[in-house]
Amino acid sequence: MSPLRYRMIEDMQVRNLAPDTQRAYLQQITQFARHFGKSPEILGPAEIRAYQLYLTRDRQLSASSILVAVSALRFIYKVTLKRRWSIDEVIPACRKPQKLPVVMSQEEVYRFLDAVKNLKHRVILTICYAAGLRVSEAVRLTPAAIDPQRMVIHVEEGKGRKDRYVMLSPKLLDILRSYWRSARPKEWLFPGDLPRQPISTFAVEHACRKARRQSNIAKPVTPHSLRHAFAVHLLEAGADLRTIQLLLETASYCPRTLDRGQGSLSVSPALRGGDCDQAAIKPLRRGSGRHRASRRIACSIAGVDAAGGGGAFGIAPRATFSP
Repeated sequence: MSPLRYRMIEDMQVRNLAPDTQRAYLQQITQFARHFGKSPEILGPAEIRAYQLYLTRDRQLSASSILVAVSALRFIYKVTLKRRWSIDEVIPACRKPQKLPVVMSQEEVYRFLDAVKNLKHRVILTICYAAGLRVSEAVRLTPAAIDPQRMVIHVEEGKGRKDRYVMLSPKLLDILRSYWRSARPKEWLFPGDLPRQPISTFAVEHACRKARRQSNIAKPVTPHSLRHAFAVHLLEAGADLRTIQLLLETASYCPRTLDRGQGSLSVSPALRGGDCDQAAIKPLRRGSGRHRASRRIACSIAGVDAAGGGGAFGIAPRATFSP
């Protein structure tokens, strides 16, 4: 290992960057050095510009892929090598197109989930839809993360290494209990093939592609599509954009500015205005009130009576997770 690589790894560890981010940065810098056959330490603005043109023109990478390379280059030259450049000018970032996701209808979501034959995969994808989780968050859940007393799921170190709570509807709790009785997971709720490791996201994505073919859905479907569907279906059920932002813990679906927020979800304009009954949806704040309101909305989507202990499913919210 070269001294420069070792120093860059230390710089990333000191800043507590996520392991995936560290791997991505190292990979990008390695490709940059191999492209010129020289160490980044002796390369300068001219080579950086040439490399960005190579990624854009020759390799024709997407804006997202180029932004990863730009972030890695900015880190090594600004943090590790401490170049006193105007980083924004020397290593400019490309503009990323703002595209609306293609969203499945509720009927398409149910048809898609029904086509997933493997129980573990189906439960993971159901959680992505019913709780709005990213697939990387869903696969790393533990049995202890399911809290039936408070009817929430504890997501540990999600995107940005942030913990948060998401809603747990009675119907989803019933599904998780059935899965637990069948699989009896221990350390991880969804264990993988490797000992003491959760299932990989690649396995879930493969199952997602297979289910899409079997369900004959023409729309592109990924595990993240279920998170998009969760947000849009909440909006169609009467939730306001700020409510959805709080539930997903993200600003990408509904930024604070109203004009940008109203165009960020692919739903009919009538559902974006004040036509919904907002009196039934109380403003969500950090705390139990947020989860009560979110459960009420989510259960209305799933056809579950959230007012009682579990409606037609006969689930007592204060029962333990395991039978």
